[in-house]
Amino acid sequence: MSALELLHARLTGRKVGTDSLGNAYFESRRVVPTYNRTRRFVVLAKGMDSSAVPPEWHAWLHHTTAAPLERPDYPWLLPHQPNRTGTALAYRPKGHEYRGGQRAPTGGDYEAWTPGT
Repeated sequence: MSALELLHARLTGRKVGTDSLGNAYFESRRVVPTYNRTRRFVVLAKGMDSSAVPPEWHAWLHHTTAAPLERPDYPWLLPHQPNRTGTALAYRPKGHEYRGGQRAPTGGDYEAWTPGT
C-alpha cells in the first residue's frame, strides 16, 4: 500500500480491522447519499490483486454482513490464498508444457481428414 493511499483512507474513513495478509479495511465517516449507507473499502498490503481479500472480509465489503464474519477453525480448512493464475505457483496438469510436456499417447486409430479425398 502506498503512503498516499493510507493517508487518504485515514482521513476519509475509520479503520475497522486488518486480516492475516495485512490488508486494512476502512469504512467512510459519512453516509453516501446516493446509496444511503457508508462506503467500505480496503487498502491492499501487496499490489493491486483484489483476490487477496478473504471471504469473510469480502462479505463485509459488499454489505452482505454488518460485521466481518468469524472464520471457523476446522483442521481441514486451509488459509485463504490469492489467485495464483499466471504465477509460477499456478496449477499445471500433467502433460503441460511447463511441466515437461509429456502427455499420454492418444489412440492410434485417428486419421486426419484432408479436403478432396
